[in-house]
Amino acid sequence: MPRRDELRLVAKVAGLYYQRGMRQADIAAQMSLSQSTVSRLLKRAEQEHIVRITVSVPPGAHTELESELEACYGLKEAVVVDTVGDDEQILRDLGSAAAFYVESTLKEGDVIGISSWSATLLAMVDAMHPLPKSARAEVVQILGGVGNPAAEVHAAHLTGRLAAFTHGSGVFLPAPGVAGSAEAARVYMEDPFVRSAAERFAQVSLALVGIGTVEPSRLLASSGNIFSKEELDLLRARGALGDICLRFFDEQGQRVVTPLDERVIGIRPEQLRMVARSVGIAGGQRKHEAIRAALAGGWINVLITDLGTAEELIARLPNSHVPSAPD
Repeated sequence: MPRRDELRLVAKVAGLYYQRGMRQADIAAQMSLSQSTVSRLLKRAEQEHIVRITVSVPPGAHTELESELEACYGLKEAVVVDTVGDDEQILRDLGSAAAFYVESTLKEGDVIGISSWSATLLAMVDAMHPLPKSARAEVVQILGGVGNPAAEVHAAHLTGRLAAFTHGSGVFLPAPGVAGSAEAARVYMEDPFVRSAAERFAQVSLALVGIGTVEPSRLLASSGNIFSKEELDLLRARGALGDICLRFFDEQGQRVVTPLDERVIGIRPEQLRMVARSVGIAGGQRKHEAIRAALAGGWINVLITDLGTAEELIARLPNSHVPSAPD
């Protein structure tokens, strides 16, 4: 049995730390102890159940579900957004959550890669607040943004406004996401400005991407950066289920490579896999299969999605159990 005077010391140190809010260094000085001893006594307080730490999860937070997603899909982090309503509401709420994620995790010197034709990323930028000047970061456009003049504004808006919020510089990719031919794509890549932007892909430390389906979104369709119906049918015939930056994958997350791939001007899958934090921001019922496939293939290592999608991702796993929502 532990000695009574030792437990008294443990309880006293715990009271000073947890009840009076004193720092460990101040406790050490007041009680003539080393700081390592104070740290050891605080751990002992938990072991002896003198202190019991509980976490009260606030309504709308789904930390257990996030942890299960991280464990099951090998993610660095999952953010589950408690949102209901139509796709437009989900998009806005995911955009707000993504904005907070960037604002709270961005480090000075980060190189941010951002895709061009994602409505969710547009919602993210629109929800952002200017960061402290110490959070200076470079923003690199990782998918060609040239297209329909009306839609092209969105691509410039994404890169330019995010750069302004981070007090950094923007590196634009002045080329279409999909060139007219493989030869045209090679000509674009010879342009010094396009080549300079592409050379920055390898330095990206934080990639922000949407997850698409084979059926293009309204924003992508309006941009002109899409394949023809016959080309999309070819992708479906090869098993394509979704895409990230117009690089397609099947239900196992494996790449679907066709001659069409040579026409895409943007970050390559092997480059995306090397990014320290590759953040997929997507949700809604229409995207369930594509998101699951992207996770299965390891295309991203951070996921920001809605509650319904998160529950579906867990339910699709063998012997799955979806954590109940907190009271």
